Amino acid sequence: MGVLDLAGRGALVVGGGQGMGRATALLLARAGADVVVLDMDRARAGAVAAEVEALGRRSAALSADVTDAAAATEAIAGAERALGGLDVVVDIVGGASWASLLDVDEATWERDFAVNLKQHLFVGRAAARNWIDHERAGVLCVVASVSGLFSSARHGAYGAAKAGVLSFVRTAAEEWWPHGIRVNAVVPGAVRTPRMEAEWAAGSTPRPADELLDRMAMPEDIAGAIAYFVSDLSRKVTGQSIVVDGGWTTRFPYRLTP
Repeated sequence: MGVLDLAGRGALVVGGGQGMGRATALLLARAGADVVVLDMDRARAGAVAAEVEALGRRSAALSADVTDAAAATEAIAGAERALGGLDVVVDIVGGASWASLLDVDEATWERDFAVNLKQHLFVGRAAARNWIDHERAGVLCVVASVSGLFSSARHGAYGAAKAGVLSFVRTAAEEWWPHGIRVNAVVPGAVRTPRMEAEWAAGSTPRPADELLDRMAMPEDIAGAIAYFVSDLSRKVTGQSIVVDGGWTTRFPYRLTP
């Protein structure tokens, strides 16, 4: 952890109450950061904040719906108040709806864009304004998806939104670099989170084939890529993305090899 060394940094993990968010909050704490955990479910946020404190770091739990611009702005301000300063913001909020393009209704399309794209603008802009006002360099890392790189059959709204996230990251990185702010994205494939496994069990999300299951990342794998982006190991890296998918998207599509 000495290489990552986040000692003295204040971090906010948006969507930190479970899965990738929980794994990220705990890894940042192990690397020395104080971590505020934000989740729609205050109890979940509180449980992870308690785990952060058990690691000897300061923490606090917040609850907000960051698809609302005012709530996102208050979340950034609340995290800064809790820690006395904010250096890192990680935004993991997202979720897919399943429907073909012929069947998806307008409300579902708008909801997927709010959850998977619009809120990144609200959170990122609030963080950037805070850092600029305080003349403080900051790091924003968001979670996108391979569905934003390729086709996203039966979840087209999600894929289109995630493609927008990657464009947002590049634009924000360019606009905010003069202020010392870096912006990057981690791009997971399928991740075996507790929520995902519950959705498979309920039948609300299709269960991947065994071949893909073997390549799936665990939440800790995504947390590792995030930790790289928010540490000084990547101090000259901005506007970039790392795909974490077990190499699935590198495969030649015609299956000439097993």
